[in-house]
Amino acid sequence: MTIKENDFRKIDLNLLIAFTVLFREQSVSLAADKLHLGQPAVSGMLSRLRTIFDDPLFIRSGHKMQPTARAEELHRELLPLLEQLQTTLFQQTDFNPQQATATLTLGMTDWVEMWLMPKLIPALSEAAPGIRLNAIASDPFSDARRLEDGEMDMAVSVATGGPRWLEREVLTTMPLVTLWHPQQLKLSVPLDTETFAAQRHLMVSYREATSSHIDTLLAKAGHQRSLCYTTPHFAAIAGLLSTLPALSTVPAGIAADWQRLWGLESSPLPLESEPFEVAVMWLKDFIQHLIS
Repeated sequence: MTIKENDFRKIDLNLLIAFTVLFREQSVSLAADKLHLGQPAVSGMLSRLRTIFDDPLFIRSGHKMQPTARAEELHRELLPLLEQLQTTLFQQTDFNPQQATATLTLGMTDWVEMWLMPKLIPALSEAAPGIRLNAIASDPFSDARRLEDGEMDMAVSVATGGPRWLEREVLTTMPLVTLWHPQQLKLSVPLDTETFAAQRHLMVSYREATSSHIDTLLAKAGHQRSLCYTTPHFAAIAGLLSTLPALSTVPAGIAADWQRLWGLESSPLPLESEPFEVAVMWLKDFIQHLIS
């Protein structure tokens, strides 16, 4: 069916809503109250409706306004259409993950990928087999900008806060853990600050920095450590620890697997450092766009 635009030029959707309320209430004053309008405004809408449909529509009978045969016919035809329109415009579509199909670009660091993906991918394959993840490397300093620029749909990040248009939901909190290989270093657990500072260290730096928050904490405690290697990737750290007498401090999420796979020893970080948050971040309207 081809819509004839000119047929709708005189029609205002608000007039049709007013008609259904007038039909239900059979009173201009009651309809005005339900519509949160003044009686003159509703009387004016009724006048326009009578002109459009060339029918009085409602005839006063005592204290009520009885619908005409034309009004009865219009109400019978219009009410299902208005209900369907309301559902289309305002009711959210039920999201069925089993039937959903989409490719999502997910930004994360390599350690987040090592920690999260072995758990997420099998669960996602079962719950939403039509959802494909496209992982790209990111860092917490650029996640907000890259989400805004549309380079990625979501990010799993340790970035805190962000602009108002950014949604953020914390997945977990985790501490930092210090690792070494027992064949390279014979150290007692837990490490103390002096022992920690006296060793050589491997550090991950996303922006080629030569120090981190750990160095700040050490300086406050009157200590300084020696960095023998910095890298933007966590992936190389476990292998390096097996060949070097050095320490590396990493998120606890990957420490357990590295201990099991590489035979590493671990200790809590011997500094007053709060656990950090790992959160998923996305643009405000992205989830609604995905499920609609």
